[in-house]
Amino acid sequence: MERNTAAERLIIAARELSAALSDLRFAPPVSHVYNPLTYAWSAHSDYLQRYGGGGKKRVVFLGMNPGPFGMVQCGIPFGEVSVVRDWLRIDAPIGTPAVLNPHRPVEGWDCRRSEVSGRRLWGLFQQRYGSAAAFFAEHFVANYCPLAFFDHGRNLTPDKLPPAEAVALFAACDEHLRQMIAVLQPEWLIAVGGFAEARARVALAGFSVSVGRILHPSPASPVANRGWAAAATGQLLTLGVW
Repeated sequence: MERNTAAERLIIAARELSAALSDLRFAPPVSHVYNPLTYAWSAHSDYLQRYGGGGKKRVVFLGMNPGPFGMVQCGIPFGEVSVVRDWLRIDAPIGTPAVLNPHRPVEGWDCRRSEVSGRRLWGLFQQRYGSAAAFFAEHFVANYCPLAFFDHGRNLTPDKLPPAEAVALFAACDEHLRQMIAVLQPEWLIAVGGFAEARARVALAGFSVSVGRILHPSPASPVANRGWAAAATGQLLTLGVW
């Protein structure tokens, strides 16, 4: 029997993660939960198929969870819509969540709001590598958690969930991260921000992968707003990743 390719194994793992999270329920203040691995599956699976294969990746960048104007809209981690469409060349159909949050519509490729974190992250990769093919030859970008949480119009991040609700969520996401690392076999996992680093160090204890961290490109960070690309590049150079 022919073995599954790396991309196929990532697709299977993503389906398993989505299924494992489908039965979880979250109490107020969480009003809505979006899972882009369901309504934006076509785009996400296209991303895994195009960019998750081709052998081992030297570096995996790991974010926290979908942003409201990024992966929520297009199914791609840190998914600034224009970058995903024009640089990654992904343009698959986007559906709608089962329960739509009126404060956070899913407009897909018609979304005109910028996901600042994604614009900064992918912008750095574009500037340094030129083409998506050149970047993904050695790198990959993923999120620890595929779910987006909202308190009506307010974005909630997984680190703000009550511990009792986080246990099952983190267990499923930890297992998926281990599966992804087993497939891609990177030398480095670079967490984008402190939460991703903390979860990676727990999930990947015993794995032969070096864990590092770069500054999160969120506009909520005053440091990131003073030149995120230069700061992140400096951190990666200091680590010896670049």
